[in-house]
Amino acid sequence: MKEGVYHGGGLDAAIAEFGGERSDWLDLSTGINPNGWPVGNVSRESWARLPDCAAMDVLLRAARKFYETGDTGIIAVPGTQALLEILPQILGAGTVAIVSPTYGEHEYVWRKAGAQVHAVSEPDAGGCEALVVVNPNNPDGRIWPAELLIAEAEKLAQRGGWLIVDEAFADSQPEMSLLAPGQLLDNVLVLKSLGKFFGLAGIRLGFAIGAEGVCRAIGQRLGPWAVSGPALEVGAAALSDTGWIERTRSRLATESGRLASALSSAGLRITGENPLFVFTEHEKAQEIFRGLAARHILVRPFPELPGRLRFGLPESDADFARLQSALGDAMAAA
Repeated sequence: MKEGVYHGGGLDAAIAEFGGERSDWLDLSTGINPNGWPVGNVSRESWARLPDCAAMDVLLRAARKFYETGDTGIIAVPGTQALLEILPQILGAGTVAIVSPTYGEHEYVWRKAGAQVHAVSEPDAGGCEALVVVNPNNPDGRIWPAELLIAEAEKLAQRGGWLIVDEAFADSQPEMSLLAPGQLLDNVLVLKSLGKFFGLAGIRLGFAIGAEGVCRAIGQRLGPWAVSGPALEVGAAALSDTGWIERTRSRLATESGRLASALSSAGLRITGENPLFVFTEHEKAQEIFRGLAARHILVRPFPELPGRLRFGLPESDADFARLQSALGDAMAAA
C-alpha cells in the first residue's frame, strides 16, 4: 500500500493487530462481489504462451458488447490502478479537480506527477484542465447523471481539458454509465474494472474507453503483452456470460438491500448505498470498527472520515448471521 493512501482489504495488518488466522476472518472491507464469476479451468495455452492478438480481439469484442461502446476506442489494461499511474503523463493536465471524498489513488497519482489537485464536492472543473469523477462514487455510492457529466465535458473541451470517469462500480447499474447515452466526446475517458461486479480483482483486468488517440497512447505506454493470457481468456468468458450477469445484478440488489436493512436495524445510519456495499455513519464508528475486528470481522474505516464505516456484502447466509451477531455485540460494547 502506498504511503498516504488507505485501502480496504488489508487483512494482513488486521491479523497482526487483532490476531487469528486468515481462515478465522470475515473480510467485508472491500466492495468486491463475494460470489464472483466462476472461473473454472483456464487453458494451458493461456498459461504457456505469450498473449496474442487473436485472444485480445476476442476479449475486446466481448467488452465492446458488454459495455455497449459503439465505435468508441477501447483498450484492455492490467487493472485500473496500473492505468491511473500513467494517465497524468499521457493527459498532461497541470491542474485537476477531483470530486471528493473518493478513491484516494486518484489524488495520489496526480499529486505524485506534480499536478495541482483541487477537491470539489460537485462535478465542476472550474478553471482546471481535468476533472476526475468516480461514478458511482466510492465510498458513498453517489451517482451523477450522465447529462451533467456530458455538459461538464463540453465545457472542458472548449479549453482542451479532460473528463475522466471511473466506473469501477457501475457494472451492476449499467443504465447510469456515461456510455449509455451513446458516443463519447473525444475528451472523455471512461475507466472500467472486472474486479468489483465480476469479483475478479486478482486477475488485474480493466479497460479504458475513449478516443482512439488516447487509447493508442495508453497502449504505447504499457508496451506489449501488458494483459496476461489467463486474464484475456477469463475476461472474455465472464463478459460474455449474459445469464450470470443478469442473475448477479438481481442478486446483488437484493443482498445490498438486506444488508442495509440489517445495519439500520442495528443502529447505524445509512448514508450511501451501492449494490456492492453500504456506507454508514455513527458517532462511535471507530469503536464499532475495533469491536468487529476483535471478533475477526473486517470492515472499512476512513481515517479522513472518522464517523463513517463501509460494509461489503457477506458471501453467505452464515456470514450474514455472523455479522449481525458480532455487530450487536460491538454496538452494545461501544
